[in-house]
Amino acid sequence: MSVRHERSHPADRRVRLQGRPVDSFPALPPEAERGSVRRVTVVGEDILNRPCQDVTEFGSPQLSALIDDMFLTMYVAAGAGLAANQVDVDLRLFVYDCPDDYGVRHVGHIINPVLDLPDPGSRRLADDYEGCLSVPGASMVVPRTDRAVVRGLDKDGNPLVIEGTGYFARCLQHETDHLVGHTYLDRLSTRDRKDALRQMSDRSEDVFARRVIRAAGLGR
Repeated sequence: MSVRHERSHPADRRVRLQGRPVDSFPALPPEAERGSVRRVTVVGEDILNRPCQDVTEFGSPQLSALIDDMFLTMYVAAGAGLAANQVDVDLRLFVYDCPDDYGVRHVGHIINPVLDLPDPGSRRLADDYEGCLSVPGASMVVPRTDRAVVRGLDKDGNPLVIEGTGYFARCLQHETDHLVGHTYLDRLSTRDRKDALRQMSDRSEDVFARRVIRAAGLGR
């Protein structure tokens, strides 16, 4: 998911790492410092169109390395979230570094996520622009609920419950969609989908060029 900056609020604004507040956290997480850049898949590739497989082995060096690579790839692509199938890996996993509507930064990863949304009677939809690293250069208005909870596991198999509001709730929904084989284009009308694909055609080369520059800036 593409990044967006949000307004501040006088509440507790400490960074939430894996859902828990921490007193300090670096701009570039240690995972990204260890990672390598991977190619981001683009809409139309088969891996983005099918449900991903559950992660069944936890605590492995391979899983940790994948998370490291996903974090760095997300920053190089200027994203707020990234799912495993966006780096051509068929696993139910995503990483995120996303602000909510109060300016609170949320950072982490979650494996085998299950999305819980408010009941229809208490659900409030918010219309806002949404982008995707796999639809480079496009941005369209997508309705999403303004609250969401994702339940899953961390890389060691420990349970996680991540709650999001506002833009972070949008991010959680967007990334969970990826893992069931959907992009935000699937939520658009035929007309808006064509508009998004035209935007991608017009702007993707510039997006890719900026990613190369950011990768060089990070020494990758």
